[in-house]
Amino acid sequence: MHKVKCLALIAALMFVSGPSVRTQDALKITLANGSKPEQQTKEQLERLLKTYDLSKWIVTRSIIVDEKTPIPHSHPVLTLSTRHIKDDELLVATFVHEQMHWFVIRDQKKLGEAIKELKVMFPKVPATGPEGANDEDSTYLHIAVNYLEYRALRELMGELKAKQILQFWTSDHYTWIYKTVLERPRDIGNIMFKYQLVP
Repeated sequence: MHKVKCLALIAALMFVSGPSVRTQDALKITLANGSKPEQQTKEQLERLLKTYDLSKWIVTRSIIVDEKTPIPHSHPVLTLSTRHIKDDELLVATFVHEQMHWFVIRDQKKLGEAIKELKVMFPKVPATGPEGANDEDSTYLHIAVNYLEYRALRELMGELKAKQILQFWTSDHYTWIYKTVLERPRDIGNIMFKYQLVP
């Protein structure tokens, strides 16, 4: 009986120790140039993986930190810049954003159906930055991705902080897309849930 109780306690402690610790251990974070800012960003991300339970929002586990990349991107390998060394919340938002690119493309058929409905909802979208993405298709894709980023931030940090972060992005990049997500989260969310495109 004593042995059973001990095993149960160990199992409980393993569960409580949390996905965030296991998540950090499972990520492979590579430095592109081995510079101090890259090392600082790597350490910052590792700390944030312990602070927030990001396991639900992680799809790809290969990460590159590259101080020479002007814009973080998801493919072929998720690549972060060193821009947000002094802002934990923006780094979390950027990390989740790039992860959600990996998430939505796992089922191209569902994503395609969702984008068809987004095109009906938003028949005219910007096709260049800073308002939109690289083209119309990319803008529609980013409506989905940015919505998931917002949803993740609400779960991780609360509604107020999530809105503050998106508000910052509305004057930084994908400005129309982020404004649209802030204005129409329920409508976009209904489409995303309909096609099971929410982690």
